Amino acid sequence: MSKLFLICLVALISHASTISARPIQRRSMMNSTDQPAPCRTGNPIDDCWRCDPDWETNRKVLADCAIGFGRNAIGGRDGEFYTVTSSGDDPENPTQGTLRHAAIQDEPLWIIFDRDMTVQLKQELMMNSYKTIDGRGFNVEISNGPCVTIQGVTNIIVHGVYIHNCVPAGNGVVATGSHSYQRRGISDGDGISIFGARDIWVDHCALSNCRDGLIDVVSGSTGITISNNYMFDHNEAMLMGHSDDFLADKNMQVTIAFNYFGEGLVQRIPRCRHGYFHIVNNVYTGWKMYAIGGSANPTINSQGNVFIALDGDSTKEVTKRESPFGDEEWKSWNWRSDGDMLMNGARFVTSGNEGSESYAKASSMVARPASLLASIMPSPGVLSCSIGQLC
Repeated sequence: MSKLFLICLVALISHASTISARPIQRRSMMNSTDQPAPCRTGNPIDDCWRCDPDWETNRKVLADCAIGFGRNAIGGRDGEFYTVTSSGDDPENPTQGTLRHAAIQDEPLWIIFDRDMTVQLKQELMMNSYKTIDGRGFNVEISNGPCVTIQGVTNIIVHGVYIHNCVPAGNGVVATGSHSYQRRGISDGDGISIFGARDIWVDHCALSNCRDGLIDVVSGSTGITISNNYMFDHNEAMLMGHSDDFLADKNMQVTIAFNYFGEGLVQRIPRCRHGYFHIVNNVYTGWKMYAIGGSANPTINSQGNVFIALDGDSTKEVTKRESPFGDEEWKSWNWRSDGDMLMNGARFVTSGNEGSESYAKASSMVARPASLLASIMPSPGVLSCSIGQLC
């Protein structure tokens, strides 16, 4: 392991204690100053659009930059721009200019904001298909209320939003389309709930401190990429799969790439059931129980990640399996660690087959060497983008 890489990781971790509610961007791993990170980093998502100083004019280029299983998510690329001008919220009769009014429209829309904005929703935000929420250029937060639900729809992009302190809501009528409504039960309090949806991409967001999960992917959802996000201060971060008995999740495919899993995370980073999960080129800076868990025979393809365990002897194990039949069952589950960097005593227990053919359905992109992460992911989380400059 190179001395430079160790220095970069130490610099990255040292910023964990400096994070407050804002800003919610991880500072560059290579720079301790406020100078912008290098334009070309080897992160294929960022290299696709961040080197354009006219990114604000060319916002929709982002839709062609997705990787992994969610690479077909185009969001509102083929629609008009919709500018959110008000932080208000009326769940049943949304007012034009609000985020909810934009999200429920039947046509494709690329949703942007006219200023810094904190949106406190009164009921969960029901997304309609072919929408992009693009917070670039401003500090946009969804917080202190119910948050985002992506249910039974397709082609959603959520980018550049800080989602935190989400709580349950429900037992109310909520608009779900331009002319459709639902009476919703009590929601779980997830940051982003992806339920029976496909072709979804969550990129460069920050998520923390929600009542249930930060991002949950359940009930037959597939074609999902979760990338370049910064997650911190939360217990059960990500649930993948509804229940051990919900067999439709056997077709689930999720890519988790280039994320920074920061301070205060406990478990479920992610916790998987059934399905196929490509966990690639992420940085884990400690977990209080475990990092990657699962039940019901999920396939876990862990490649090129950096796992930095906490100092306590009880927090070294990366993996956790839950099976009513004990280890004799899970020893046949295909979980591999390929090119991961295990630091400070971190341990990854593999099982099943090591051959690449066993992971074909859990392979969605080419993993970069873990030793290059210092330069590949200089700024996960919400980016500080100024109009007319590189983002």
